[in-house]
Amino acid sequence: MTTPRTIEILLVEDNPGDVRLTLEAFKGAKVLKNFAVVNDGVEALAYLRQQGPYANSVPPDLILLDLNLPKKDGREVLAEIKADESLRKIPVVILTTSSAEEDIARAYSAYANCYITKPVDLDQFLCVVSSIEDFWLRLVKLPPRRN
Repeated sequence: MTTPRTIEILLVEDNPGDVRLTLEAFKGAKVLKNFAVVNDGVEALAYLRQQGPYANSVPPDLILLDLNLPKKDGREVLAEIKADESLRKIPVVILTTSSAEEDIARAYSAYANCYITKPVDLDQFLCVVSSIEDFWLRLVKLPPRRN
C-alpha cells in the first residue's frame, strides 16, 4: 500500500485574518498538507521561481490566490504563472472578496482553474474551504510536482 503524498499548498494572501482563518479551516482536513504563505504578488513569484529567500521552497501542488495584493496584484501573478511553462500546470484557485464580473471573466481568460468569492460569514467560509479540500485535495488528480 502506498503512503499518500503530502499536498503542498501556496496561500497568497495579504490579510492576516484571512490567512489565519484559511489555515484554521484546513486544520481538520483529512488530507496531509503543508502550507506556505506569502503576503504579496512579488513574494509569490519569488517563491514559485525559487528565488532569493525562497531558493529552497517546495513547489506547490495547488495555489490559493487572492486578487487584491500589494506590490503585484493577483491578476498579474496569475498571468505570469500561466505564461511560465514551468509553472502553468499548477492549479490556481482564485480565492478573493471580489465578485465583480470583470474580475471573474479576466481570471478565467488568464486560465485560472476556478474562481471562488470568499464569503463574509464564518460558517460559509468553512464550507467553502471544505469544498476546496474535497474537490482539489481528495477528488482531483493533481499534476506531478516539478523539481
